Amino acid sequence: MDLNFSPEESAFRAEVRNFVGEKLPAHIRDKVMNGVHLNRVDHILWQRTLHQRGWGGPGWPREFGGPGWTPTEQYIFEEECAAAGAPRLISFGLKMIAPVLMAFGTPAQQARFLPKIMAGEEWWCQGYSEPGAGSDLASVKTRAVRVNSPEGDHYVVNGQKTWTTLGQYADWIFCLVRTDPAAKKQSGISFLLIDMKSPGVTVRPIITLDGAHEVNEVWLEEVRVPAANLIGEENKGWTYAKFLLGHERTNIAGIGIAKRELARLKRIAEAEGRLADALFAARVAQIEIDLMALEITNLRVLSAERAKKAPGPEASILKIKGTEIQQAIAELMMQAVGPYALPFGQQDVGPDYAANLGAGYCNLRKLSIFGGSNEIQKNIISQMILGL
Repeated sequence: MDLNFSPEESAFRAEVRNFVGEKLPAHIRDKVMNGVHLNRVDHILWQRTLHQRGWGGPGWPREFGGPGWTPTEQYIFEEECAAAGAPRLISFGLKMIAPVLMAFGTPAQQARFLPKIMAGEEWWCQGYSEPGAGSDLASVKTRAVRVNSPEGDHYVVNGQKTWTTLGQYADWIFCLVRTDPAAKKQSGISFLLIDMKSPGVTVRPIITLDGAHEVNEVWLEEVRVPAANLIGEENKGWTYAKFLLGHERTNIAGIGIAKRELARLKRIAEAEGRLADALFAARVAQIEIDLMALEITNLRVLSAERAKKAPGPEASILKIKGTEIQQAIAELMMQAVGPYALPFGQQDVGPDYAANLGAGYCNLRKLSIFGGSNEIQKNIISQMILGL
């Protein structure tokens, strides 16, 4: 197993670094580097900038309009973008529903949805979690009943989804729905694509601890969905859901982002004189060691993918440790500035770099919950690796 980058991969890194340095708008870079929330326009601007370069679908194969990058090249791209202060690409379209469409969608579905995802013309959100079905997704109760009619076969959907990230911006939502209530939990679920402009779809904001409107609850009341929007086979949605979650948990590791935020932590700690505190400095060093170990683990996964091996329980390891590291960095940033971290977003209280630290800490508590809680990921590891 060779974990070193080849000369070609090093040249690719230089190409990405030069492009991002030239094309990333300064106002977006400043927001990312200082932990300021990005808006819809910021995300779409960067997505369209990448699309113009032919990089709108990082990691997508050429047959679907992507650059045909290897997993290692995709990793390099994400690391360089994070280091330069580029926004993290919104994954719901690019890295979640797109791979499902490529693997299980019909040619008509692929032609309809994939180009608009890559061009930043349509925004997607995820309709998995419900009030009684979070990490236990097999308990979803949102119901879809198929109706055969002269106007066209369709489903009538009723139910509620929650914690729908950036659903207020979304044009489409991919949903797990129950189509056979008599079947075993995993066997009676289907995977539907729903237009957010459909009559009966209501988005209600959930304001989080940091005062931000990032997540929502989505109500579906007598929503008509064309049967052509079914992914794969009816009642086989659990298969497609598991496929999608493997991609989501690998992406959550966010190693490039963690590296950038660790550098930010060091700058803040230096400015506050905290690195002279041996205990504080030791905690920073431990996070850096953990991050280096996580990166090696991620590179091992990439090496396996070169041999066409899909991520298995390793995705759960990356998810657990990656989220823990990001949370630990946010906690130390807040501790470094002390009470100046408490007034969320107030630039006139304390140093400028302290304004968003408390809000950022609160926001990142979610990382160990979404994408399958870390406790559930530990169960997956114990079953699949340890055989318990």
